[in-house]
Amino acid sequence: MAENIQPIALITHDEDIERAARSMKAMSHPLRLKILCTLGEHELSVQDIVEQVGTSQSNISQHLAILRDKGILTSRKDANRVYYRVGDARTLRLISMMREVFCSFCS
Repeated sequence: MAENIQPIALITHDEDIERAARSMKAMSHPLRLKILCTLGEHELSVQDIVEQVGTSQSNISQHLAILRDKGILTSRKDANRVYYRVGDARTLRLISMMREVFCSFCS
C-alpha cells in the first residue's frame, strides 16, 4: 500500500448510500451523462439539448424523464417549450469531480 494515500471519508448511512446509488445509476448511461454535462449550470429547452447532444427528440425526452423522475433534473414549462436544469448542486459537484478524474484534456 502506498504511504502517501490520504484517508477518505466514506458514506456510512444506509439512506445516503441508497440515494447515491440511485443517482449514479441514473447518470451512468452515456447519453444521460452527456445531457448533464451539456446542461451544467444552465437551463436549456428540450430542443436546445437535442441540438447540442445530437440525437432524436424522442430519445432525449426518454432520458430527460428518467433524470427528472430520479430527482436529478427539474423542469418548467413556458408556453409550448419545456426547460430543464440540474436540480441539485451536489450533482454538479459530482460531474466536476468526474471531469477532473476522467477527462484527458481538462484545462
